[in-house]
Amino acid sequence: MKYIGAHVSAEGGVANTPRAAFEIGAKAFALFTKNQKRWVSKPLTQKECDLFKEELNKYGFSPDYILPHDSYLINLGSPKQEGLEKSRDAFIDELSRCHQLGLRMLNFHPGSHLKEVDETTCLNTIAESINISFEKVPDVMAIIENTAGQGTNLGYLFEHMAYIIDKIEDKSRVGICLDTCHTFTAGYDLASEDGYNKTFDEFDRIVGGEYLKAIHLNDSKKELSSRVDRHDSIGKGLIGDNFFNLFMNDIRFNDMPIILETPDETLWKEEISYLYSLIK
Repeated sequence: MKYIGAHVSAEGGVANTPRAAFEIGAKAFALFTKNQKRWVSKPLTQKECDLFKEELNKYGFSPDYILPHDSYLINLGSPKQEGLEKSRDAFIDELSRCHQLGLRMLNFHPGSHLKEVDETTCLNTIAESINISFEKVPDVMAIIENTAGQGTNLGYLFEHMAYIIDKIEDKSRVGICLDTCHTFTAGYDLASEDGYNKTFDEFDRIVGGEYLKAIHLNDSKKELSSRVDRHDSIGKGLIGDNFFNLFMNDIRFNDMPIILETPDETLWKEEISYLYSLIK
């Protein structure tokens, strides 16, 4: 079964997110548990956590299909000591907030070398950051999101993700979220059936299908291999309808959160309905 949703707003508090997801016909959703543009936010109260859990139950959502996203400021591979320390502290706080809310995963962008260190050094730092964080917070899985490779961001190659996983001490707590826009613009052809099959065969071979835990389902405004991160609405971009037909009928993507981050939130309900209509 496919569990499709969108990254809904947590304005007014995290407890508002289950209803927002329910209203667009979602079976999964993503959220920020704090302001994504700040290093520090006020702690969650027990009342907020209890109300969030009550709302999940009320609207029929399982924590298995909820994919929180961490702050955009965090760079777990930062070559700058101050930035690395702030990033690690913030990431530990993000994991802790997920644990308080009873959530099982935290999605994050791996990190950037900022042209100050080589890729291998940066990837080692990312893995070290994750290992340190796991010592501080139990249970919650760290879900690495692939990137488009824009700027100095790493994680755009399947080999980057495999390298990080190899360095993680507790591999039961690490997984991958593939963003389809990022995958396409990083150079993996999802638009053709041959490219689709080759891409996911390559992922299975290099990373391992058992590590795939979530999908960000987006079309792309930018071309294959452009290394530019610009999401488009479903079927309106350069990846196109053929991919979404193949994806929705591929059982490899059952039983995981599939999250829309498409740019026009007024279309989310329509997009979710359309995607389900593709299932044969």
